[in-house]
Amino acid sequence: MTVPAQRVRRRPSAPGRVLPLLLVVALLAPVGFLFAQTHRLTGDDRDLAVRERLGVEYLRVLGPVTEALVDAQSAAVTGRAPAREALDRAVQDAARVDARIGDELRSRERWAGLRAKLEALPNRTLNDPEAAFTAYGEVTDLLLALHRKVREASGLVRDPQQDSFFLQDGIGRDLPTAMVAAGRLADLSALGAARPATERARTQGELAELRVAALASAGDLVADLRAAVDSSESTELGPNVLTPLDTYQRAVEALAAYSAPAAAAKTGLSDPAQVAGARLNAQSAAKLLQPVILDQLDSLLTERIDSYDRDRRLAAGAAATATLLVLILIGVLVAAFRRAQRRAAEAQRAAEPDSGALSGSSGWQPPRPAERGRSPEDHRLLQPAGTGRDAGSERWGPFDAAR
Repeated sequence: MTVPAQRVRRRPSAPGRVLPLLLVVALLAPVGFLFAQTHRLTGDDRDLAVRERLGVEYLRVLGPVTEALVDAQSAAVTGRAPAREALDRAVQDAARVDARIGDELRSRERWAGLRAKLEALPNRTLNDPEAAFTAYGEVTDLLLALHRKVREASGLVRDPQQDSFFLQDGIGRDLPTAMVAAGRLADLSALGAARPATERARTQGELAELRVAALASAGDLVADLRAAVDSSESTELGPNVLTPLDTYQRAVEALAAYSAPAAAAKTGLSDPAQVAGARLNAQSAAKLLQPVILDQLDSLLTERIDSYDRDRRLAAGAAATATLLVLILIGVLVAAFRRAQRRAAEAQRAAEPDSGALSGSSGWQPPRPAERGRSPEDHRLLQPAGTGRDAGSERWGPFDAAR
């Protein structure tokens, strides 16, 4: 009877050992791709919002420069000494901001040209009001161009959200344009009253053009702010903006009424004093509205940056969790593989003695009797025939030998 040898468990092949690990790593690859994609997209959007906040900061210091420059222009045109203290102070504040962020917004060259023009403006009253009007007009054009440059370089003109886009358009384009146009309208009204009758037609045409520009810019500002309120999800934008906006809108309507050509007047022109008073009221309302718009715009951008940071943290947490789970799964697979190797090695060692004992025989054999205690005669009697002393004689047998 044969005893079957114990079957030794085969070791898994190399592809069988590597395939589970490859599948686990393949699960991690899409997670890594999604994390990298989310990080890149949110990173670009976040960088844009951060740069937009720099533009808001720059526009904040350009507002006082615009107000002071318009006031200085009105003083120079009407024969009064320009109030340079407010203008110099506003220029210094803008210069500090430009020194800090001008390189990033690529506004350094434009600001340098504007500042040179501002410093070149005379500190005393000019003898020629027309020359003063022209000189200040060139400087205000450079100032409006700097507003456009800041909006473009900071990315405000590419803002993806409707509420913040309308706010930046109102504060960076409509409001400064309306303030400059209102100042020119009031100053030209004063100049037109002193011009000769031969230039009355030209004066009326210029006043009509400035009136349209001032009222159109103010109307665009009102439309932009109302659109921002309607499209915004913020509960604070409406109450904070609408009240100063209504004040500004009433001031602009008064400016439109006072700047209209007077049919009863001999010159056909409006009263310069009334236009100047309406311009001051509109500028005061704009001065109250400007920081409100800037604060709301900056608040929306700050909330957007916080949301991008939150999304990036969530994506990083999800990627870290997926990586941890994959590492745990890899550890479990490696531990299971090592246990299988140990069991296979133990089974092989247990099977080796049995297989060696059975390899030399095909069946069971009885043990040979011990040869101790036999006499020489017994050994001789047990020898086969033909192996005795006379091995050459075949007649000898056991009994002949004994005889």
